[in-house]
Amino acid sequence: MTAVRIKIGDLVVRASLNDSNTAQRIKAALPFESKAQRWGDEVYFSVPVEAGKENAQEDVPSGTVAYWLAGKALCLFFGQKPYGAVNVVGVLEGDPTVLAATVEGQFVRVETA
Repeated sequence: MTAVRIKIGDLVVRASLNDSNTAQRIKAALPFESKAQRWGDEVYFSVPVEAGKENAQEDVPSGTVAYWLAGKALCLFFGQKPYGAVNVVGVLEGDPTVLAATVEGQFVRVETA
């Protein structure tokens, strides 16, 4: 597991990335920056990573960090089901509902914690 820090505007959350191939690609791309987008109870943002299906799931629990293949995006779930299949790459630490304060278009930075 690798700890990462995700800064969205003034909000900072931490996550632990697993050892999947998709997570390895994300780790190799760190640090990176993007713009936050929202879909229901999910924050997502594009990442400089391309990955294929890897144990893709269509239902994940709140607090899941996943890679959305179709959008080449990292998704942070705090209550929403995925739009489509995602590769689970980690888990958020703490209360994921703090992400509800995220506003579309906010600056996002992901880096090693």
